[in-house]
Amino acid sequence: MKRCTRCVLPETFPGIQFDAEGVCQYCRRQPSETQQVERRARLRAQFEALAEQVRARPGYHCLVAWSGGKDSTYTLWLMEHVYNLRALAFTFDNGFVSTTAFKNMRGVAEHLKADHVIVKPQFEMLQHIFVASLRPGSYPLKALERASGVCNACMAIAKGIGLRLAFEKDIPLLVYGWSPGQIPLASSLMRPTPQMMQAMVDAAKAPLRAVVGEQIDPYFPERRHLEVGCEVPVHVAPLAFMDYDEGVARQVIGALGWETPQDTDSTSTNCLLNSYACLIHQEQMGFHPYAMELAGLVREGYMERREALERLEIAPPLDVTLAVKAKLGLPVV
Repeated sequence: MKRCTRCVLPETFPGIQFDAEGVCQYCRRQPSETQQVERRARLRAQFEALAEQVRARPGYHCLVAWSGGKDSTYTLWLMEHVYNLRALAFTFDNGFVSTTAFKNMRGVAEHLKADHVIVKPQFEMLQHIFVASLRPGSYPLKALERASGVCNACMAIAKGIGLRLAFEKDIPLLVYGWSPGQIPLASSLMRPTPQMMQAMVDAAKAPLRAVVGEQIDPYFPERRHLEVGCEVPVHVAPLAFMDYDEGVARQVIGALGWETPQDTDSTSTNCLLNSYACLIHQEQMGFHPYAMELAGLVREGYMERREALERLEIAPPLDVTLAVKAKLGLPVV
């Protein structure tokens, strides 16, 4: 398979175009290193000012979406120990969280003395949504360039629950532990208006409502939360503009008792379902759903191209795949 000679995007990626040297259009449009450094510095300064501002408020300063994975755990540590923000850690239990990830969360929460809430929706509803999301056509192609249909559905529910929780507990910052490459830098620090937030919620909920109807509504903000004039939490993905080093992150969280799960593949350190969804996505679409993210990491100097290619080749353990299929109610052969 032909791939971009600078990053890892394959010829099967939607809309890909290579020049005479085999470089894709995304690499050709890449800002210069100086521009990237300047953009990150501006965002970092904005966040530091925002953190100083919210520290004066009572209650929780930030809600951290905590999956138990490497990056979300490091983000939780950053918020509490670097920015001195009182964090509420929120975990969405989709029924497929790695056993090791739950063990990590228990140990890290104890070390950090962090408040932690786990929300576990009705599994039958989630099962129905995830099986539907495995089928072609569940999401438009553009939405599948960075994640599988299952991951899109799962993230939509997790973000909906987190946003509702932030509104109900009056938490000003909604923080996501996404590594560089998982989110565009331009979206890594965003203060949506109520109208923008309502549109985003409606768009995220629509594919789920088409599958399970009104059952999904309690996991998203209500209209009353998004009335004109309300304070919408600022959305932050700090690792996108921090001086991020995966080795340093692992060292920090390792000191908190975090261990690398052995029951997932290299694209997720917390979710068993994600690994299986990636296999289905590759089979149906012809490319790995995280190719865009890994390409971004390579492009921005966070990862060697060789390592990114290796990660794209790692499949989940067979026993995990079979267990996920069985729990989804799919034939195990």
